[in-house]
Amino acid sequence: MQREELRSYLDALLDAARFRDYCPNGLQVEGRSEVRRLICGVTASQALVDAAVEARADALLVHHGWFWKSEDGRLTGFRKQRLASLLAHDISLFAYHLPLDAHPQLGNNAQLAVRLGWRIEGRFAEQEIGFFGVPPAPTFLGELAADLERSLGRTPLMIGDPARRVERIAWCSGGAQSYFEAALATGADVFVSGEISEQTVHLARETGMAYLAAGHHATERYGVSALAGHVQERFGIECSFIDIDNPV
Repeated sequence: MQREELRSYLDALLDAARFRDYCPNGLQVEGRSEVRRLICGVTASQALVDAAVEARADALLVHHGWFWKSEDGRLTGFRKQRLASLLAHDISLFAYHLPLDAHPQLGNNAQLAVRLGWRIEGRFAEQEIGFFGVPPAPTFLGELAADLERSLGRTPLMIGDPARRVERIAWCSGGAQSYFEAALATGADVFVSGEISEQTVHLARETGMAYLAAGHHATERYGVSALAGHVQERFGIECSFIDIDNPV
């Protein structure tokens, strides 16, 4: 398929234009005009770029792309090397950050629910990034942490009593610790996210809502993988997900 056809489809599917984000969403680096092979991954690191080159990909699709607002905009050092690798092999880079967190079926948070068997009841937080719902049956915090460990391959950091009964869960993948108070307003017994900050520990203890920090990378592997599968099924192009190991 044509690169511009893919760009237009992904932008519309993920409703990219509606999000106020920390980086540009969509086509970030323009490569060859035809896309036959698409490599997907969580972050456009040098390791993933190298894997795309080795796979002779035409395009790379990620959750964490480049050109973040807080970054130095100069193309030197590792930034130059990453970009030079793509340009030398005429590979496009597509990146979708908040749009891929929020998508109701293919997003990171929707896919977490699929993996854990959680039933989605609603959304919360700015731009409806967060989700809340219920587990398949009432459980306990320690059991929920064990379920996450089995599913994600990471041992969550648990703030709260393992024997606490859990009937409602709020969750938001990645670095969503700033949404703790919004999660609290949902009436959830626990907030599940990727990361936790020092001050969030105190908030969890003082408010009584438990917290499970299950890993930033670990909670954000499944949206882009689901999106890759969707693109392959719809357009018949070869799509492969490559998981570059990351302990967080």
